Amino acid sequence: MLLGPKLAEPKGWYGRADEMARTDMLTMTRQLPRLVGQVARLGWQASRRDLVVTVVFNAVAGVFTAFGLLATTRVLTALFAAGPTPDRVRSAAPALALVGAAITVRASCTLLAQWSQQRLRPQVERIVEQRLYAATTAIDLAWFDDADHQDALHRARLRGLDSASSMVDNAVDLGTAVVGVAAAAGALGVLHPVLLPLLVLTALPEAWAAVRAARLGYRAQLSLVEVRRRGWIMTDLMTGRDHAAEVRSFTVRPHLLRQYGALADHIRRVLVAVARRRTLTQLYGDVLRGLATAVLYAVLGVLLWQGMMPLAVAGTAVLAIRTGQQSLLNLVHALNRTYEDGLYFADYLSYVELAERDVRRGREERERSAGSAAPRGFREIAVDGVTFTYPGADGPALRDVSVRLRRGEVVALVGENGSGKTTLAKILAGLYAPEDGEVRWDDVVVTRLDPEVLRRAIAVVAQDHTHWPMTAADNIAMGDDLGVPAARRAVRAAATASGADEVVDSLPFGYDTLLDKRFDQGQELSGGQWQRLAAARGFYRDAPLLICDEPTAALDARAEHRLFEQIRAHAAERGRTVLLITHRLASVRHADRIYVLEDGRVTGHGTHAELMARGGLYADLYGLQASAYRLDPDGPPPEPSPVTT
Repeated sequence: MLLGPKLAEPKGWYGRADEMARTDMLTMTRQLPRLVGQVARLGWQASRRDLVVTVVFNAVAGVFTAFGLLATTRVLTALFAAGPTPDRVRSAAPALALVGAAITVRASCTLLAQWSQQRLRPQVERIVEQRLYAATTAIDLAWFDDADHQDALHRARLRGLDSASSMVDNAVDLGTAVVGVAAAAGALGVLHPVLLPLLVLTALPEAWAAVRAARLGYRAQLSLVEVRRRGWIMTDLMTGRDHAAEVRSFTVRPHLLRQYGALADHIRRVLVAVARRRTLTQLYGDVLRGLATAVLYAVLGVLLWQGMMPLAVAGTAVLAIRTGQQSLLNLVHALNRTYEDGLYFADYLSYVELAERDVRRGREERERSAGSAAPRGFREIAVDGVTFTYPGADGPALRDVSVRLRRGEVVALVGENGSGKTTLAKILAGLYAPEDGEVRWDDVVVTRLDPEVLRRAIAVVAQDHTHWPMTAADNIAMGDDLGVPAARRAVRAAATASGADEVVDSLPFGYDTLLDKRFDQGQELSGGQWQRLAAARGFYRDAPLLICDEPTAALDARAEHRLFEQIRAHAAERGRTVLLITHRLASVRHADRIYVLEDGRVTGHGTHAELMARGGLYADLYGLQASAYRLDPDGPPPEPSPVTT
């Protein structure tokens, strides 16, 4: 099956961490312009004003840092000059005022830059989240059956989203550090050129230690990926509501605690070991930095001894060097973080760009095919020679399948598990595109239609329906504006038709009851109650085709009989075509036509009487179910009523 281009070179859950562990400073520096460009484009899209304010005021703060350092020279020169102390203080006062003004302006600019940066972050988060979710809700359903896609989606969602906003912070920190280094370097260049290489010399040891320590951390995280994932699973088993009953019923609490304890002990041993190695690395860096600092002060002493630098200038130089050291260290750390987050953000970008290209390609293909809107009605839906294979599957789920659904009919699909019934229903619902063959609404091939428009012409009652954490009314209307009186009336009518009105009437706030126990005053429904609500969801949508996939699996016999009767009455009243999938064969006896599927093929079709007379799988399955109600084990199988299912 064609799913669009294959996802390029998936690296697995921890491929990026492995890549980061092998990266050196030179590689990170070369990648810097591309990463900063990505951040700039993202920030520009999020808020031009906040991005400009952040950049400009950080730059201005750096300028006043340099100005303050140079003004400090004048203060020290005046204080170290000959003469009475009051005169020296008065002489230093103007320069001291300049230093104070520089500090005040720098602090104000930094504060404004931080404020705009904090405003920018949530706007960036919203943009990247919106783009990802717009892509994941538009791609073909078959993508979710592809292992490579799932891997890429997890990387984009788990680390890619977080890295986007972190990259903004890191890029700002990077820019701030560059400005700080430039300010200190500019001041030192004015004071004495020989001090510039000394500035780099004192920062290099700690920069090496920082990069090496970070790399040790990445390798440790790399080794713990699988263990942490198992830990997450164990955590979910011990804290999740879905598993709580079975954990207690089978008394597996001690076993789970032992399993989790073993994983936690392994993680602790690895982290303790890496902490020791990182501490030693930092110690080596501190020792080397101390030696470099000693060399720095020795050179300053020589310059003072030889009279090549006044004492006041030397004092300012010490301040400038310490400022530059800190800025250089910040620069190294920001570069390290920016590159790491850039790798994960690249995962996010590659995923959404690929998904968007696939969606755009499908739209362009439909436009070239002169696609039209899906008809609100039809005379016949024809499935001709459809073959479909799930991604990664050994063989097709459907093989050369052909069926017909005429307007107003009830058509049933029957077969054993894995025969392809649900797959065929999903193709008819427009959720999958066939690999071969075609589906037509009268003379219109559905692959030429806008999928959203096609799906609005179809209502689905699924066995594995979603329990939406919304109100009961929202669970039926599914996105329609319930502020419109007509929509409210339609919700009540659909609930009455499906029997869900009895469920809603038992809720404390009726249709406005929130159906999720995780929220205050939220309610939970039983499986059968949820199934009635799902049926109401299908009845609510005014669509010419109603697909019911095991709609009564969680219902008792009486409720099942009632729902099938309501489905038939609803279809007859509205002139809807019903595609019914069920293992309860007594409920399909009155279908206009029954298709029998075996191993992805249609092996027979006809009415109930025709298929029983013909023998084969349908007759065998029907006989097996009917035998459960046979009073005389040796007698002929009875024709059970729809209730006896």
